[in-house]
Amino acid sequence: MPGERLTVRNSLEVGRFPGAAPPTKVELTIQSDEEKKAEEGCCRRWLRKFCPCCCKRQTSTSYDFTDKVEYVKPPAPEPDKQPSQDGETKEMAGNERDPWAKLQRLQQALMFVFDFRFLEIKLSVCSVDLLSSKTGQNRLEHHTDQYHGDELIIRRGQTFQIELELNRPFNEESDKLHLDLRTGPLPLVSKGTHVIIPLVSELEDQRWEAKVVERSGNRIKLSVNSPASSVIGLYRLAVVTSSVRNEASTTHDANKNIIMLFNPWCEDDTVFLDDEDELKEYVLNDTGRIYYGTEKQIGARTWNFGQFHEGILDACLFILDKSDMSPSGRGDPVNVVRVISAMINAQDDFGVLVGNWSGNYSGGVSPAAWSSSVEILKTYHSSNGTPVSYGQCWVFSGVTTTVLRCLGIPARSVTNFQSAHDTDVSLTTDVFFDENLEPIDELNTDSVWNFHVWNDCWMARPHLPPGNGGWQAVDSTPQETSQGTFCCGPASVNAIRSGQVYHKHDAPFVFAEVNSDKIYWQRNKDGTFSQFHIEKKAVGHCISTKAVGSDEREDITHLYKHPEGSEEERIAVETASRYGSKPDVYSKAMAEDVSVEVKIEGEGPRMGADAKLSIVVKNLSAQTRQTTLHSQVAVIYYTGVLKDTIKKEQIQVELSANEEKTIEWVLPYQQYQNQLVDQAALMLTLTGKVNETQQMLANQTTFRLRTPDLNITPLGEAVVGKEMAAKLTFKNPLPRTLKSVVFRVEGLGLQKGHEVLVGDVGGHATVTLTEHFIPTQPGPRKLVASLDCKQLTQVHGVADVNVRES
Repeated sequence: MPGERLTVRNSLEVGRFPGAAPPTKVELTIQSDEEKKAEEGCCRRWLRKFCPCCCKRQTSTSYDFTDKVEYVKPPAPEPDKQPSQDGETKEMAGNERDPWAKLQRLQQALMFVFDFRFLEIKLSVCSVDLLSSKTGQNRLEHHTDQYHGDELIIRRGQTFQIELELNRPFNEESDKLHLDLRTGPLPLVSKGTHVIIPLVSELEDQRWEAKVVERSGNRIKLSVNSPASSVIGLYRLAVVTSSVRNEASTTHDANKNIIMLFNPWCEDDTVFLDDEDELKEYVLNDTGRIYYGTEKQIGARTWNFGQFHEGILDACLFILDKSDMSPSGRGDPVNVVRVISAMINAQDDFGVLVGNWSGNYSGGVSPAAWSSSVEILKTYHSSNGTPVSYGQCWVFSGVTTTVLRCLGIPARSVTNFQSAHDTDVSLTTDVFFDENLEPIDELNTDSVWNFHVWNDCWMARPHLPPGNGGWQAVDSTPQETSQGTFCCGPASVNAIRSGQVYHKHDAPFVFAEVNSDKIYWQRNKDGTFSQFHIEKKAVGHCISTKAVGSDEREDITHLYKHPEGSEEERIAVETASRYGSKPDVYSKAMAEDVSVEVKIEGEGPRMGADAKLSIVVKNLSAQTRQTTLHSQVAVIYYTGVLKDTIKKEQIQVELSANEEKTIEWVLPYQQYQNQLVDQAALMLTLTGKVNETQQMLANQTTFRLRTPDLNITPLGEAVVGKEMAAKLTFKNPLPRTLKSVVFRVEGLGLQKGHEVLVGDVGGHATVTLTEHFIPTQPGPRKLVASLDCKQLTQVHGVADVNVRES
């Protein structure tokens, strides 16, 4: 009948056990489709229930091993060969026509997926959800919700979540799972471009790790952690699964990629910026103001940075890919900024913009016509890297601001009025005249621009001495080559201010832009040149940027140079010139016979008290020496980033022949109480010039204010399984109340880490608390505790506890 099938029914449960005897009885029946569905094998139904993706129900037009009828007689004791009509003999049933053999072959095929010994289905991933919605937890917590599109855009050093749909529930005891991230054309584990992320029970900072945080049937949610030094860029994600018993793995590629950015909200990232208003301005603000004109007629124009606009992030990553920079180098913002500086101009690497100062802009757009970075970057990307015409300094700066903010590096456009262009690394702006005071045009290659626009970007400089982090100057306008490439920076603004131009990168060039002297030279009859006039206030005026949170102009000249004409400014100029191509342009010191150093008594100043240091000045000559020491003390972050100057003073020093003087230097508590940051570190800078010899004096000393210890005293006998206690004592060193004090206590093998809310602690008050716990492991153990509050950090204590067996 239509819709009916012929099947073979065995009186035994054939196929359940390998090696079972073949059937001895065969019945021929006819079943309808409905009956066939009802009588389907229990193994197959059970398999489909737990693994629907591996064993789908057959349709009426498909066939399985029961879809054909084979007529097999019961086996005879000794099959006889009967003569056929043509005289040949045939066997009644071969292996290929035996239903028992077919069942065995099916069983062997199922063994690849089904473990009959353990009744276990091999784990595999059905789908990956990156939870990349703009309004979702990932994008909101990572401050990437403003980027266009629904890709997973995250920042390094911060956890993010993904969800996996598996073919069955996840079993931590028997299943193995890890994530596989790759970036760049040749990912390598050793280069940080191929990352294998293990599954762990607890996440730790500064590691690639993942943890299961939610379960629901076949779905699990993972919280993934990345170190704050991770390579930025586009990552391809795969999920690899296997089992403890079977090392063979299964890989599932996610259908979306992950984009990793720098994280200025993360304290461990070198681009960390701790001011929320500045983060909103220098990372999240997609519009700004760029200044132009002259120092007496300053104009301003609005610029659309558009770092979150559709296609801009892709364009920024394309710029990195198009450079010669290895993906493994993209974890260091210094490297990234330097490459961006080179790639924004097209001078030597087919970068984004063609510079043009000729006045003829045919074949392109006039630089003055641009008001946005968006069109420029999208055009460059869509043309597969064809440079866009044309740009001048404010256009280069605007595009650089866009790219840096887009990648997560705090950045701003900066305008310098009367900006010098030093062409011979002399750190001076030189003007040459002949014997008759006529300009020598072929020698007058230095120039002073009415204004010039570059960028500041924010980062620590851990490879430089303390105090050189913070704002760094970077200039994408192609003016002079740096190590053979048209790029400039990042150069520490603090180093430029003090004349320490020997720090990387390109500090001499930027110093000359803002603080070089304009020196006039006259040619002598013998062909040599002599100075006849120095203009000390010719360059570096009204250095400007947009103010935080408003459209007002902020003057930041004081960040780049000391007050014009001050002794500190003169010291910086003369210090810098020693590292230029004309080191003798200023009078050299006649002697180096005066020294200055700073001494710290004992363990150094304590928090809450006046900081006292000793300045020792020695005169090694047989004549008297006089100098004025300029001292300033500044608060610095532990990364070396300068926060603020809190005290300045001048110290007059007069030394007799071979005399040594000790000057007591004091910083009152009232002057630093509201200024300190995490590590309570300070840097004292001393500079001066010896009147008689013009010798330059300089010294920088970094010190911190010691915080009190948190004392821990074990109480009772330390025995496994027996309760004991420890007394924690802390005395507030400050004459002010500490708000919302929290103790964190932990001891491996003693007790789990937990918080104890103490509350407010009054000035000079003492807090004592007793912790009760039961040791769980024998041997030497350590109980550690720390105090946390906004007014005081770096307070901690430890106690040794020797636990014996019960």
